[in-house]
Amino acid sequence: MTEIRTPRLVLRRWLDDDLVPLSEIHADPVVMRNIGDGGPRSAEQTAEDIEAWEEEWDEEGFGLFAVELLGSGELVGAVGLSVADAPAEAVGQVAIGWRLGRVFWGQGYASEAAHAALEFAVQDRGLDRVIAVLRRGDSASAGVVDKLGMEAEDTAPHPVHGYDVSVFGIDLTQYRE
Repeated sequence: MTEIRTPRLVLRRWLDDDLVPLSEIHADPVVMRNIGDGGPRSAEQTAEDIEAWEEEWDEEGFGLFAVELLGSGELVGAVGLSVADAPAEAVGQVAIGWRLGRVFWGQGYASEAAHAALEFAVQDRGLDRVIAVLRRGDSASAGVVDKLGMEAEDTAPHPVHGYDVSVFGIDLTQYRE
């Protein structure tokens, strides 16, 4: 089982016990406003998400990690890698993404977990490039992208949802931990 420890977090594969706390995170419209269609997700949709992330782990050798607090084991959210399916400028590339419960915002957890996911991409999976696709106006995620050293590459409308997204990239051969 793939597990990464940071000073405050554990990034690991998904467990059955993660469904309820992740469903609570997905039910928060403020958390979800910049993800997918911008609306909250049901428990059933959350179960489908976890199943899809686990399938990606099996097929690609990477995916979104469940992120928990090291001390308490409380689920913070999801951070990790996936193969981008939109926009066209990003399709097929490995993208980093995150979603954290609102109570965990502003504490550096997203940046800490994202750094660990990039290290995993380089050291364990041998990837040489990772992108991020952000909804325009998502200033909190833009801050994480900046801390990761990613640079803006493109802007495009999302083909399904219609809002504008920005594509950022980083050459992992130059990535510094």
